[in-house]
Amino acid sequence: MLEPDGSPRAHYATLCKWLEEQPARELKRKRAEAESIFRRLGITFPVYADKKALASVDTIERLIPFDLIPRLISAREWRLLERGIEQRVRALNAFLLDIYHRQEIIRAGRIPADVILMNEAYCPEMIGHRPPLGIFSHIIGTDLVRTGEDDFFVLEDNLRTPSGVSYMLENREAMLHLFPELFAAHCVAPVQHYPELLRQTLEAVSPVAPEETSIGVLTPGIHNSAYFEHSFLADQMGAELLEGQDLFVSDGALYMRTTRGPRRVHVLYRRIDDDFLDPLTFRPDSALGVPGLMDLYRAGRVTIVNAPGAGIADDKAIYSWVPDIVEFYTGEKPILKNVPTWRCSEPEALSYVLDHLPELVVKEVHGSGGYGMLVGPTSSKKQIEQFRKVLKARPRNYIAQPTLALSACPAFTKTGVAPRHVDLRPYSLVSDRVRLVAGGLTRVALKKGSLVVNSSQGGGTKDTWVLTD
Repeated sequence: MLEPDGSPRAHYATLCKWLEEQPARELKRKRAEAESIFRRLGITFPVYADKKALASVDTIERLIPFDLIPRLISAREWRLLERGIEQRVRALNAFLLDIYHRQEIIRAGRIPADVILMNEAYCPEMIGHRPPLGIFSHIIGTDLVRTGEDDFFVLEDNLRTPSGVSYMLENREAMLHLFPELFAAHCVAPVQHYPELLRQTLEAVSPVAPEETSIGVLTPGIHNSAYFEHSFLADQMGAELLEGQDLFVSDGALYMRTTRGPRRVHVLYRRIDDDFLDPLTFRPDSALGVPGLMDLYRAGRVTIVNAPGAGIADDKAIYSWVPDIVEFYTGEKPILKNVPTWRCSEPEALSYVLDHLPELVVKEVHGSGGYGMLVGPTSSKKQIEQFRKVLKARPRNYIAQPTLALSACPAFTKTGVAPRHVDLRPYSLVSDRVRLVAGGLTRVALKKGSLVVNSSQGGGTKDTWVLTD
């Protein structure tokens, strides 16, 4: 919010003045009101790694922590991000189409073959299949961090089943309710039309005309951490919320069971992993998927969004090659930078990482949610030495990155307004064109000094305002 000399940055000036005028007791009252809103809506998530929570039915569900103070992005900053994100998601989709067909990027020697073909996220069942419009990943969440005035880095690309967009929408609704006067003082780009854009994206890849398209959201069920979002998006789009047991294949088509008899499903927005989609193709012990679904998909009788096999493009080992991927498929230099990354599968890189563990962030290649990672500067000597043993035993399973000086935004804490580190996840919708809602989900590390923003690790969220003037 502030310049180095302590004065507010131009687009934060109004918010800064407003904050100075707010009594702490009023902000505390508003925070309690926000918690009441989220509790009433059921915006909760289970923390699987918390043994105490798992032991009690009453404590397994937690409210997503919400910070009252919005994060502001100027129109100029957003234009830069928008161009960079669109370039990146187009390149990643071109990469996915290529590796399941001619594999030109491998032939050109830009990426080693084993990095792709031996990757556990690579889906051989998709070889030779061209999805509608050639798009593999239709819904993408791009995790961004900021280290300077115009220095944005992509931390992760989420091309499998990115979550969190429901929090972006509900955060906005809560802020409109809590602080209408603050909205009146700013020109803020809307986000409420995201479900409409999502439906348009899904209809664009349907095997039938948009007006005839029936859409289903495939969920693992109520015990999934993102179940609220699955239900929310299905409701907002006017789609059906479905579990595997609600679906069946018959006469070359996918049907859902309804009280009025079977009804055709043309597009399935899946929120389950590849392995659980179809027990006849992937895991035979899975009860979450639909037997015969993959045969229908390959025959073009139903569209699965995101496509099976898209997950290899958000693999953390592949991430280190994304600048090459962007150049190879667009002929342009990447607009958004990658964080420098050491691939621990390479002996020289592993040696460097082992020598500098206290300074680095080390992540599992297939990890998510902030689990299985080491943040060197905030870890104890004992934790570092324990992680060193794990890293030596399975180096191919890890990548390492420097600890970035992440930007901070004002947050309302127990001790008042204080800086907390943030990241940003804008959402791209890709089909006949790339659609972006201005903004995204800002995640905030609510613990003082923490760089981990995941809700499962003590992080929270805040509303993101892209200013249009």
